[in-house]
Amino acid sequence: MTEEFKRLAAQNAPPHMPPAHLRDPGDNWVYAPDGTKYWGAFGASGLLLWHPDHGILLQHRATWSHNGGTWALPGGARRQHESAQDAALREAAEEAGVPGNLVTVLFVSVFDLEYWSYTTVVARAEEHFVPVMGDAESLELEWVAVDEVSTRDLHPGFASSWPALRERLIEFAG
Repeated sequence: MTEEFKRLAAQNAPPHMPPAHLRDPGDNWVYAPDGTKYWGAFGASGLLLWHPDHGILLQHRATWSHNGGTWALPGGARRQHESAQDAALREAAEEAGVPGNLVTVLFVSVFDLEYWSYTTVVARAEEHFVPVMGDAESLELEWVAVDEVSTRDLHPGFASSWPALRERLIEFAG
């Protein structure tokens, strides 16, 4: 199935989605007053997963996705009444096969625009595991050394938040 996911991720159009009445209401765009669009009617969240020996788990985003072809964190739209932490863990499990029982949350960071927010859940992987693509939202998944993250073509939102997140993570890593 991974090869099929890779094929779909490389296309310029998203894979077939269920009809709107069958989708979660959170799977929708929010438009800023200036017209900028943000994914997730109830906000979005992602998991910045760190392993002391293997670095940060990054997702090479599908070509068809918003800012496709860039590197970012597994994550996505929050469901209605879902906490940001639950959403980050759910999305990471769906997109990268992250086993929730191996994750210890260290801290959260919230980017809040008042009409939309993105929460980064920063966590430690207690054991190394091989990430597995569970859908067509990734071109690839890779553990990247902390010092090498900024050398990737990062999603603009992640690129702007990475320096502060990195600094806080280093404090926790001690």
